[in-house]
Parts: sequence; C-alpha cells; structure tokens
Amino acid sequence: MVAGTSQEQVSAWRSFLEVHSAVIKALEKELMEDQGMSLTWYDVLTLLSEVDGARMQHQALAESLLLSRSGVTRLVDRMAEAGLVSRESSPEDRRVSYVVMTPQGRDALDRASPGHMRGIAQHFVQYLEAGDVTILQGFFSRVLDGESGK
Repeated sequence: MVAGTSQEQVSAWRSFLEVHSAVIKALEKELMEDQGMSLTWYDVLTLLSEVDGARMQHQALAESLLLSRSGVTRLVDRMAEAGLVSRESSPEDRRVSYVVMTPQGRDALDRASPGHMRGIAQHFVQYLEAGDVTILQGFFSRVLDGESGK
C-alpha cells in the first residue's frame, strides 16, 4: 500500500470499480437485448446528438470515448455499415474527418434512450439518498479537475 493510503480508501476504490463494472454490465446487457445496440454505440450517438450538426471530428470523438484513433476507426466503420453514422471530409483540411449521425442513427438513439434511462434509474439512481448527488458530484469534479491539471 502507498504511504498515506488507508485500507478504507483502498476498499472505497475497490467498491467503486465493482459498482462501475456491475452497473455497466447490466446496462450493456439490457441495451443489447432491447435494441441490439452496444453501450459504446449508444455513447457515440449520444455524444453526436449533443453537438452542433450532430458531427464531431474523428479525433475529438476518440478522446471523448477514451479510445485509440484506430479503435474509433473500427467502431465508426461498424456503425457506418449499420447506417447509424457517416463520415465527412473537411473541405478546409484533408487530414480532418468528421463522424456524422445519420437520420437512422437519430432514430436508433431515440428508440434506445427511454429504456436506457430506465436502466440507469434501476441500477444506479434508485440507490442515491438525499445529499448523495451533491457529494458524488463534488468528489468526481475534484478527481477530474486534479487529473486534467496533470
């Protein structure tokens, strides 16, 4: 154990990992059973839906998903084959490409969202008690701020 780290802190870390894994597995299973869509595909469509023109630079998408550029290329290839996204080249810079949500992708996201939101409520939100949200948001913000400053 690292000096200054208590057993309780390490236990909290382990609990975080276990909760994350359990909830993600449950959400992934439900989304796949209900819509035949992976959670990663859902995340891509959600990210695209939140930006102007439902389009993002390929590199920005890779960074948002925490995937390598090649990993996102394979992911986008599969989603394009399914008709959920398309690729656009930048007219200003040939090195830049965009991933764009198609109308079929918008429809798929719209169909998947209600069930996914129910899953989030069932597997996570129902366990939050008064005050938990503020505490968790504060904690996660401190972690993200600390890590982004490195």
